Amino acid sequence: MLKIINEVALAKDLVRCKSITPKNDGAIEVVAKNLKKLGFKCEVMEFQQKGTAKIKNLYARLGKSSPNICFAGHTDVVPVGDLKSWSVNPFGAVIKDGKLFGRGISDMKGAIACFIAAVSEFVKKNKNIKGSISLLITGDEETIAINGTQQVVKKLKNRKEKIDFCIVGEPTNEDRLGEMIKIGRRGSMTGHLTVYGIQGHVAYPHQSNNPSGILVKILNTIKELKLDRGNKSFEPSNLEIVRMNIENTADNIIPAEAKASFNIRFNNIHSSKSLKKKLNSIFTKITKQYKATYKINYQVSGESFLTKPNKTVFMIKNIIKQNTKINPILSTSGGTSDARFINNIAPCIEFGLIAKTIHQVDEMAKISDLKKLKNTYLNILLNYFK
Repeated sequence: MLKIINEVALAKDLVRCKSITPKNDGAIEVVAKNLKKLGFKCEVMEFQQKGTAKIKNLYARLGKSSPNICFAGHTDVVPVGDLKSWSVNPFGAVIKDGKLFGRGISDMKGAIACFIAAVSEFVKKNKNIKGSISLLITGDEETIAINGTQQVVKKLKNRKEKIDFCIVGEPTNEDRLGEMIKIGRRGSMTGHLTVYGIQGHVAYPHQSNNPSGILVKILNTIKELKLDRGNKSFEPSNLEIVRMNIENTADNIIPAEAKASFNIRFNNIHSSKSLKKKLNSIFTKITKQYKATYKINYQVSGESFLTKPNKTVFMIKNIIKQNTKINPILSTSGGTSDARFINNIAPCIEFGLIAKTIHQVDEMAKISDLKKLKNTYLNILLNYFK
């Protein structure tokens, strides 16, 4: 007889796995073990690119027919920081004052536990579902994100595995469960810029070409750029200088090169390609003016994406309102998530726990919120397969 899985018990099991990215420490196995009990076919996919850690991922599916609703998430967590500042063992899964404490409970082991618990109740009541339920769980979200969801999505796409809709369990609410559904995210691109001048003695500047002043001019120019004013779906794009460096070993030498890094969070008015073109023209113009040269390396974490609200999105919105008594807003705010990869094969929204304590000391989730989230996911499944 099928046993219903308890969301709190499973969340505790997952928190006890010290899966500090990129380590797994049995977290994927805990998920797979519970899904196998429910009849899921579990496929572990491991990927490793040169110079990186091998990452274990899981794609599990119950059923073979369409529609296929997928839940996506990650079991890897960020480091605990100052261990002495924690009031509990960060991997002890301690419950006190109606809260479950532990690294990764909100981001996002709690949501994974809630979805699996919801599926266990759904399957017990609906033995012959007309469609499929799947889970895409990675251990590579909190790190460089190149051996996880990105690779699984490529594999699913190559073998023509169809996902009709996806819910990512990221913590989307700031203060109260039910405040926000993410329907898109801005893109993210980092640029590593080096300006080359001519090294020389500080006392003879006319014989040199100091790249530091040129770099400062470039940085002032790109920081003052008004990329856009945003639009109906997205806030304005922003560019931030995140690093400056001149590797000089003496105070009487004009350096040969100066370096800086910047990051852009951009909306759907731009693409990484259009931004590169705009920035490169500025770099070329200024360095040419000062008879210098430059090199730029870009790293694109992801393009912006937007899931246009449809029947399923509004169904989810109504269920969240019913379960939490809060009418959630549809938002594209915040950083990036693995939804940027999944969006390439399926419409995608994000809804999970509260983000207030994520990545902090004493990360926690209310037991009452875990129950509400489980019931929300359960009602989503019931309505999706009506």
